[in-house]
Amino acid sequence: MRFITGLAALLLSTSAVSTGAMAADTATQEANKKTVVEFYEKGLNQKDFEAAAKYFGPRYVQHNPTAADGIEGFGKFIAFLREKFPDSHSEIKKVFADGDYVILHVHAVREKGTRGNAIVDIFKLEGGKIVEHWDVNQPIPEKAANDNGMF
Repeated sequence: MRFITGLAALLLSTSAVSTGAMAADTATQEANKKTVVEFYEKGLNQKDFEAAAKYFGPRYVQHNPTAADGIEGFGKFIAFLREKFPDSHSEIKKVFADGDYVILHVHAVREKGTRGNAIVDIFKLEGGKIVEHWDVNQPIPEKAANDNGMF
C-alpha cells in the first residue's frame, strides 16, 4: 500500500512539474509570437528601422540569399522598401510558434493592385530577441491549378 501511495505521489508531483514547464513554454512562445508580430509591423509595414531594431538580439543572421546579413542588412532592406515600394504592405495570415521559432504565413503586396506574394517567414529568438531569419517567397499566380487558395 505504501508503494502505491508513494507511486501516486511521485506521479502527481511529476505531472505538476510537467504542467508548470508546459505553461512556462507556452508563455514564452506567446511572448515570442508577440515580439515577431510587432517587429514585422514596425519594420515591414511602417518601414521604421529604429522601431524594429529594438527587437533584435546581439546578432541577426540572415539566411535569405538575396538579403544582406546582419542588423545593418535589415536596415538597408527597409530603406529599399521606403524608396521603391513606399505603399507596400504585408498582412500576417497565421502565426505559429515552436520553441524558440516563430513562423509567419504572410500575404505581401509591394504595389497596390497586384496579387503580391505568399511568404513564409521563420524567425529564431534567443532570450526573447530575434537572432535569425529564413523565408520562402512565392508569387501568387493569376490562375491556380486548384481552388484552395494560398492562404
